[in-house]
Amino acid sequence: MAALAACTPDGRAASPTAAPPPSGPQTATPTPTVAATTAAPSGAASGPPSGAPPSKAPPSAVLSRQFSLSDPASQWVIVNKHRPLSPLQFVPADLAQPRVQLAVSGEASLLNSTTAGAAEKLFAAAASAGVTMTLASGYRSFQTQTATYNGYVSTRGQASADTASARPGFSEHQTGWAFDIGDGGGACSFEPCFADQPAAVWAKANAYKYGFVVRYPWMLNEITGYYYEPWHLRFIGVEAATDMANRGIRTLEEYFGLEPAPGYP
Repeated sequence: MAALAACTPDGRAASPTAAPPPSGPQTATPTPTVAATTAAPSGAASGPPSGAPPSKAPPSAVLSRQFSLSDPASQWVIVNKHRPLSPLQFVPADLAQPRVQLAVSGEASLLNSTTAGAAEKLFAAAASAGVTMTLASGYRSFQTQTATYNGYVSTRGQASADTASARPGFSEHQTGWAFDIGDGGGACSFEPCFADQPAAVWAKANAYKYGFVVRYPWMLNEITGYYYEPWHLRFIGVEAATDMANRGIRTLEEYFGLEPAPGYP
């Protein structure tokens, strides 16, 4: 069974960690309840402490006015299977290579300048805690995503390709606001067992302090469209990321009051 995977830069699809979403009509309810049906891996339950029960309400009016949810140059842009980039071939104007330990080169080592600066603080804090983290995949252009996706289509067909790779123009990597991390030892890269590696455990508990969220959390694929990816971090700013952590909200769709996006319309 193929997993839904947003991050498969070298053509590898992660193994499934949850049952696939039902094939029937898709719900448009902004705040669904998703029940876990299997036990989470040991690294899946940890995270920042919350002082109150989870709240599914959208961010406050003050927060909600800060950034656009549609402009790809906005740190709050929401890209999922219902929300393509506009324009589809968007290219960040300020791509830069962060001063962090790299496991890739070329365009994959780049982020937009805001994310790059925040990543440097994140990686430095991890290093101070004795955790080695690497940048495993950063910016991915429309052309690169097209080649990756078309490779899946040619070998597996479109239906299967849509479970393994984002369509061109539907990937967070194209915005420069997201990247994948690796562990210093290179263990379990882009595999479910990465959730138990030190880099993933530390990032899950601490990334919000530097403005990042784990974009595709455990057992919420019926909302995000992708199975758990403990390696995929998304920058939304310290204020919003901390607010999400404190309120126990785990997906951007729920946080911003958007409909789930389990599949392409």
